[in-house]
Amino acid sequence: MSRLSRRQWILAGLGATAGGAAAIRAASANGLIPPNARGLYTIGDTLTYASHRLLTRHSMAREFSREQISTHPFPNSKPPDDDIYKRHQAAAFADWRLSIDGLVARPVSFSLADLRQFTPRSQITQLICEEGWSFIAEWTGASLADVLQTAQILPQAKYVVYFSHDKYWWDSLDMEDARHPQTLVTYGMNGGLLPPGHGGPLRLRVPRQLGYKSVKYITRLTATDNIKAFGSGLGSGGPDFGYSWYAGI
Repeated sequence: MSRLSRRQWILAGLGATAGGAAAIRAASANGLIPPNARGLYTIGDTLTYASHRLLTRHSMAREFSREQISTHPFPNSKPPDDDIYKRHQAAAFADWRLSIDGLVARPVSFSLADLRQFTPRSQITQLICEEGWSFIAEWTGASLADVLQTAQILPQAKYVVYFSHDKYWWDSLDMEDARHPQTLVTYGMNGGLLPPGHGGPLRLRVPRQLGYKSVKYITRLTATDNIKAFGSGLGSGGPDFGYSWYAGI
């Protein structure tokens, strides 16, 4: 991907003030149009996404000390109530699988035991909800980049789509966030197993974006170059409810 110069970006910003055409053209030329850009949201969503990508490409989410971990982290939901999930839970999730397919040279499927064989990564980061609440926790898991490398993602892949157990909630990341060192397939929290209320046994943790991007109960990852083939074609289920696809913080 080519990178806009400071002068180009300033000119594009001025173009946005005058109607947005210059900004959209500049972002489009650099592959920086988010999949949910449409109608009146095109300018705002595009400028947000493009600005973050250009200005914070190598940035890291803030990490905290152990003393700052929240005493009562808010789960915000109850675990799935279906029989399949309950059977997995009763068996300590021994048969839970995470599959990787799509634009990969080597489709794979991992158990929790398999994922624990990857070099473990831990981070103390803040999960920030768009509804106004947040908490700080220690998250432990495998780097998503390491997991994807095992499947040998093909060069033409632009996104990684990830699906929850209930098939209702899903989301996606561009390859830059998917390969970011802080993006984890988490199986642990605060020194123990990831609790079901917080997405156990597996949750994708994306600390550079708002909490709804950190989808719980993940079972499948799909590499793709065409996000329009999924759901409403907007990159995730969130835009159908008024959320942005890109939720950078």
